Amino acid sequence: MSYARRTGGVIVNADSAQLYRDLPILSAAPTAAEQAEVDHRLYGVRDGADPCSAADWAALAKAEIDDLHRAGKLPILVGGTGLYLRTLLDGIAPVPAIDPTIRAEVRAATVAANRLQLERLDPASAARLDVADTTRIARSLEVVRSTGRRLAEWQLHLDGGIIDQVALRPLILLPPRDWLIARCDQRFADMLDHGAIDEVSRLMERNLNPDLPVMRAIGVREIAAGGDRADIIARGQFATRRYAKRQTTWFSNQPPQGWSRFTTPLDLPKAIDHALTILGT
Repeated sequence: MSYARRTGGVIVNADSAQLYRDLPILSAAPTAAEQAEVDHRLYGVRDGADPCSAADWAALAKAEIDDLHRAGKLPILVGGTGLYLRTLLDGIAPVPAIDPTIRAEVRAATVAANRLQLERLDPASAARLDVADTTRIARSLEVVRSTGRRLAEWQLHLDGGIIDQVALRPLILLPPRDWLIARCDQRFADMLDHGAIDEVSRLMERNLNPDLPVMRAIGVREIAAGGDRADIIARGQFATRRYAKRQTTWFSNQPPQGWSRFTTPLDLPKAIDHALTILGT
């Protein structure tokens, strides 16, 4: 936020959980006061019952970026959903619309059953995906069943990316693991103190499909499982650590090596100055 103030920029959300208005506490979305201080876009703009795919978000982000450019303002994308960022920058595979009957069958089946089918129809994808990755297993299976082609084949030709249309100044934050985990642990405990349990209770009362992205946000299942505070914190911290590890691995390896990596925790003024130097602003 300090960077946005220094540059006159506008913060555009690139976090899949912060898109939903149902989980402002659990997703650590900017507070109302923070959003009043600096212009923020795409925070809390979707209802949890209305899932937002990477392609959906990319379309929303493109519209915001175009709007800000026309107004002479700097868009600052902030968030750790790598698939969203990659879709926006590189484009998306032109997969035809999935047959609704096939989609319904895949979404109604268990992840284990879908994985068995995927092992037969697209063994390469099945071998690459985590056995519990419900969303990606379902996506790979419905694509190969509906189109007769593997998702990897479609992904050889991407459409709609903006990377060649913008001046990109990327900065990846990769702090030391011990420092990061300590902050993650403390943040989850703080969330409980600020209403996360009530937030999840209200969400569960809606009886939404458990496969919706909002229902799979880190902390929802861990809180919904109940128990005393210590049990909830232990589950939530464990899930957060696992996710942080996956994010660190992805951002360490997937983006181009030419993207700047910021690996040393600094106090806020020094961090801002360092970021400005790296970004050439």
